[in-house]
Amino acid sequence: MDARPAPASIEELLDRIVEVADDLPKRLRQCADYVAANPERIAVSTVAEIAEAAGVQPSACMRFCQVLGFSGFSQMQRLFRDAYAQNWPDYATRLEKLRESGTGSPTALLAEFIDAGRTSLENLATTVDPDILESAIEVLSKARMVHIVGLRRAFSVAAYLAYAFEKMNVPTMLHDCVGKLDSRHAIRAGDAVIAVTFSPYSSETVELADAGRRAGADVVAITDSPASPLRPVTQLLLTVSEADFGDFRSLSATLSLAVTLVVAVGTTAARNREKG
Repeated sequence: MDARPAPASIEELLDRIVEVADDLPKRLRQCADYVAANPERIAVSTVAEIAEAAGVQPSACMRFCQVLGFSGFSQMQRLFRDAYAQNWPDYATRLEKLRESGTGSPTALLAEFIDAGRTSLENLATTVDPDILESAIEVLSKARMVHIVGLRRAFSVAAYLAYAFEKMNVPTMLHDCVGKLDSRHAIRAGDAVIAVTFSPYSSETVELADAGRRAGADVVAITDSPASPLRPVTQLLLTVSEADFGDFRSLSATLSLAVTLVVAVGTTAARNREKG
């Protein structure tokens, strides 16, 4: 393992690869060549996928990461995810940007946000994979209990899903983490989890989704990027791209997706009950 600290940026990592490439064994050199040529794939691929693409065993990929100074593949992948994740400014900075844009009246603001919402809705059909949507609806409609988690900006989406599913007679539990209460042990095999998180991603949401997966529950993710940290947790990844105005993002498309899930799952579950 490289005695130096692990690279702190993708640029440092690529420089490190150039430094060590000539001294690497053949299999590790294949890993180096693949990473250098396909940096955009590292954030969204598993170690097995990268190993297959590079023509090596997963153990060779792990060893390659350690040679570069990382503890393992997860640490290296986190570097790429952080680079591709969208970092949004704080609210004070966003408000200052709005003032600088010259947007004056509330009516003008409303028009801008309506336009951003319209763009988000128009993009929704291209960002959500219809096959994954169908699979998610099937999984959720058959679940014994649907567990829902979404914090910060995603909380309103999670709360709506919990409310609407209950109205559709779909057994639901909202995990809100109030008081740091941990209810992950309520998740059982045969249940399903809907995890909602956007950049910067909520570690609590990701952890609960992963706990659900390990408990034997199916996980459906609603997120904003294929590089979301929920990707290793589930293949049922519904990505939603929200347009913004002045760095303020609406939830127009996300809530439209949520309504779609509620109505489709509710009606499918009702038909299943009638057949049963």
